[in-house]
Amino acid sequence: MARKVNKEDTQKIQEMQIAEQSIQNLLVQKQVFQLELAETNNALEELKKSKDDAFKIVGNLMIKSNKADLEKELTRKKDLINLRIKSLEKQEKNLEEQLTKIRSEVLKKLK
Repeated sequence: MARKVNKEDTQKIQEMQIAEQSIQNLLVQKQVFQLELAETNNALEELKKSKDDAFKIVGNLMIKSNKADLEKELTRKKDLINLRIKSLEKQEKNLEEQLTKIRSEVLKKLK
């Protein structure tokens, strides 16, 4: 026997879909930051290996820079990226909890 879906159920299903889309968006953002973090870590490793001059690219120019200043800059960038990733993970966790709650409500009503 098919059960009619009322407005409240439809709204809950839409909330689930929005939460799922939000989670997907967060995962994409997190992936971008993880890639940027890997690149920053690689740059830091290469900088530590270099003995002499260090250069950084600004726009279309390669500029000679102080090695210590570049290390500080890359370390700050790495810390900032890690904070962003942690923030995205918290948002992801909250959305997943919200999604689980809505999903269980919908399933209870449909039984």
